[in-house]
Amino acid sequence: MTAFHGQQFIAGGRRGNAATFAATSPVDGTELPGRFSLATPADAADALCAAADAFPAFAATSGAARAGLLEGIAEEILALGDDLVARVRAETALPEARVVGERGRTVGQLRLFAQLAREGTWCDARIDPAQPARQPLPRADIRRVKVPLGPVVVFGSSNFPLAFSVAGGDTASALATGNPVVVKAHRGHPGTSELVAGAIGRAVAKAGLPGGVFGMLHGAGATVGTALVEHPLAAAVGFTGSRAGGRALFDAAARRSHPIPVFAEMSSLNPVFLLPGALASRGEAIATGFVGSMTLGVGQFCTKPGLVVGIEGPDYAHFRGLLASAVAGAAPGRMLTGEILAAYRKGSGDLVGNGGTALLATGAAGTRPDDAVALVATTTAAAFLGDARLGEEVFGPASLVVSAATRDEMLAVARHLDGQLTATVHGTPADLEQAADLLAILATKAGRLIVNGYPTGVEVGHAMQHGGPWPATSDPRFTSVGAAALERFIRPVCYQDVPDGLLPAALQNANPLGIVRLVDGQPSRAALA
Repeated sequence: MTAFHGQQFIAGGRRGNAATFAATSPVDGTELPGRFSLATPADAADALCAAADAFPAFAATSGAARAGLLEGIAEEILALGDDLVARVRAETALPEARVVGERGRTVGQLRLFAQLAREGTWCDARIDPAQPARQPLPRADIRRVKVPLGPVVVFGSSNFPLAFSVAGGDTASALATGNPVVVKAHRGHPGTSELVAGAIGRAVAKAGLPGGVFGMLHGAGATVGTALVEHPLAAAVGFTGSRAGGRALFDAAARRSHPIPVFAEMSSLNPVFLLPGALASRGEAIATGFVGSMTLGVGQFCTKPGLVVGIEGPDYAHFRGLLASAVAGAAPGRMLTGEILAAYRKGSGDLVGNGGTALLATGAAGTRPDDAVALVATTTAAAFLGDARLGEEVFGPASLVVSAATRDEMLAVARHLDGQLTATVHGTPADLEQAADLLAILATKAGRLIVNGYPTGVEVGHAMQHGGPWPATSDPRFTSVGAAALERFIRPVCYQDVPDGLLPAALQNANPLGIVRLVDGQPSRAALA
């Protein structure tokens, strides 16, 4: 069994403080092995100073070197073996298959970003060569490339203790583009965080990089997290969590004398719109699939569908009956932490306690007092449009079914929605031919549109978009999943008439990196004369 030192990771070393805390098992409430030191604002400052000191050297490393680091981190995580799986399960109550799958996703992300770092075209090199003979005015030599921002603060997520935490997508994409990272570990899984931080630290050391390339701190977000975001050396923030938490970080970053970008994923209902033909032809399959998606991981996915919208009629009434039966058969489950369970019970209680809603069905009763039970409520489109509270996310296995009196009222619900990570439409080919207006509305509301599927399950690839308008994320132009996630932690710099030897390698005439560049608007790997 792993022995935990419980200290902060700062500048390649460890540091502890007198004040400590322990993780509590969500299964039985017992204290888990290990005491973890609470970082101070001074620790946050030291970690960011070390990151800033490491930044020039790390930013100057080759793509191959950063790829080697990311691949080394992946191998170190795999080398943790069963100890990591056991600790994640103890701290989160997640089943073994889910933990092993998430570890695979984490390693896969690291390897994907390693490929991108090695390949190098993320820097988007553009060259407009000089045209001294151009009339009526000559053109200067103009070259543009994207460069890393600087130290990135990453907040570990509760619901993905590996894939969105210490070595998750935020950390991997920041390191791939040459940014040092300081992680604020999530207090729900400190042992998991320490194990993964140790893996990263070993990979950094083996790569011969400065220790400040990576740091990790334990502590309360209101203290340590705020200190990290407000520190003048922090250059950007990555966050996955609640709307309140993301908004607090966003506001803190905006109040700085030099504001910095906060890439926060915060909340989403992930609405599902059911068109008449689909209801008539496969209502039972849709009900079963919807409940499976809603209850997956005890509803603790950011893409959990929390809203269903359809047009009232016999088929929709029949669907609600099918949905109620499917929900009634849903097993209870353990949530990640006691705090999350308490928030779910309050949120679901408020949902059914609202005067404009009615309880449709609940899942199977739990045999333990800390079980989370699935729940679905119903309301009308008129009530939904008139009460903003019904549009708030309930994190957990709960959803709201909205009945629209007409198609126009369904469209009104779509227009009324806040920003979403996803929006789904179920329809037959004939339905979809008539649904261009609905899809156009939803494209203004969500980052990912899904037809005849379910939103849970986010593919880590080149075309994925995991982000949407506020409050789904703080900046809808970016994604936190997939190859385009690299775009968050880089910025463009233009070089005009700069001598070749002083240009970044990506812009030099010889193209020493061998990357595809846009030369006079045309993609080319060729060297320039």
